[in-house]
Amino acid sequence: MQDFDHKVAVITGGASGIGFATANQLGARGVNLLLADIEPDALQEAAAALRTRHGVRVEEQVCNVALKADVDALAEFAFAEMGGAHILFNNAGVAVGGPVADMSYDDWRWIIDVDLWGVINGVHAFLPRIQAQGQPGHILFTASFAGLVPNVGLGPYCVAKYGVVALAEVLAKELRGSEIGVSVLCPMRVGTNIGDSQRNRDATYRGGEDSSVVDDQDESNEDMAGRVLDVDDVAAMVIEAIEANELYILPHPESRESIKRRFARIDGTFERQRVL
Repeated sequence: MQDFDHKVAVITGGASGIGFATANQLGARGVNLLLADIEPDALQEAAAALRTRHGVRVEEQVCNVALKADVDALAEFAFAEMGGAHILFNNAGVAVGGPVADMSYDDWRWIIDVDLWGVINGVHAFLPRIQAQGQPGHILFTASFAGLVPNVGLGPYCVAKYGVVALAEVLAKELRGSEIGVSVLCPMRVGTNIGDSQRNRDATYRGGEDSSVVDDQDESNEDMAGRVLDVDDVAAMVIEAIEANELYILPHPESRESIKRRFARIDGTFERQRVL
C-alpha cells in the first residue's frame, strides 16, 4: 500500500504507546484516523492532539477489544461514518507476569480475551468489509518477540502472542495476490506502559490487584537483553512495512539469534527421533 492520502486507519490501543505513535505518523501522511482505546480521558486527549497537529479527521471511540460488541460497533462506525477503513491496526494489549503455576484462571482469561480474542474480534469485524470495499488495504497486528520465542514468566502472554503471529501468517497466505497486505510487529522491549496493564483490568477478571506485573518476568529471558526502543522509531518501521507489504516487523536485530536457536532446536529434533 503506497497511497496514504485521505485513507482511513483504525487503531486499537490508539491513545498511547505504539498505537498513538503510529497514528501520529499516519496523520502526518494525510490519513484520517479512528482511535479506539479503553481509557476515555487518554483517548480524548490523544485525538485532540492529533487533530491540532495534522488537520486530518480524527474520531475516537471507547472500545474494549475483548468485547465483540464493542469491536463490531467500531467497524460499523468506521464504515458508516468515515467511509470505510483501509488500515486496521490490531494493537491493544495487556500483560501479566509470573510462573504458569501461579497464574489464576482470571489471569488466563484476561490475557487471552484481550490479546488474542481482541485481535480475532478485529479481524472478524473488519476483514469482510475491507475486502468488500475493493480498495488497497493493510491489516496490522502487534504481537511480540514473545510470540516467536517463549519467555519464562509470561506464559499466558506467550500463548496469546503465538496465536496472533499464527493468525497473521495464515491471513498473509490467504490474502496473497489481493490488494490487502498483512504485517505483524514482534518487538522485544519498547517504551510503552504495558507494564502497567493492571490499570485497565476490570471486575470481570477478578484478582487484578494481587497479580504480578510484566516487570516481574524472569531475568533469564532473552528479550531482557534487548534495548528499550522508542515508540516513534517502532512506528516508523510499521509505516515502512505497510509500504513494502512486509509480513514480519522485527525492530530488534538482537532477537535474530534467539529466533534462529528456536528453529534450530525444532530442526534438530528430526535428527534425534526415529523415522516412521
